[in-house]
Amino acid sequence: PMTKWVLLMALASASLSAADLSGVWSADVDLDAGSGTATFEFMRAGNTLTGSYSGQLGDAKITGAVDGQKVEWSFEASPQGDPIQVTYSGTLSDDGTISGKCQYGSLGSGTFKAARKKTAQARYSNRKLTSMVAETATGLPSFMPGRNRHF
Repeated sequence: PMTKWVLLMALASASLSAADLSGVWSADVDLDAGSGTATFEFMRAGNTLTGSYSGQLGDAKITGAVDGQKVEWSFEASPQGDPIQVTYSGTLSDDGTISGKCQYGSLGSGTFKAARKKTAQARYSNRKLTSMVAETATGLPSFMPGRNRHF
């Protein structure tokens, strides 16, 4: 029974970390031709990854796949009017980052490291949660005067 529980927890942990890709990511990219930053917005459904790219090559729709901790995605861009296929292949690490290799068609190849961006929604949710905790602790809504007074 204990072995089954450990196996179940390991499987749940692996699927949770793989499912954690949805959201906005910022990638530091180092290519033969130079370095820059790309922004990706990922949406995951099963093993399929979709979303968008925004960066020095403009904006593009991405498609990709997730297999455990392995992540791959690609998009087409047309810098200077010539279409190129851009591909990323990386691994989701325990620290929550994705790192690996990328190929920017005729512009060259390189490496990248991506981290999830903290969105305005996440910051708002954290502020709201902090406010709710303060209200619960004091018994007074956060907007009331004297909330921080000691009785």
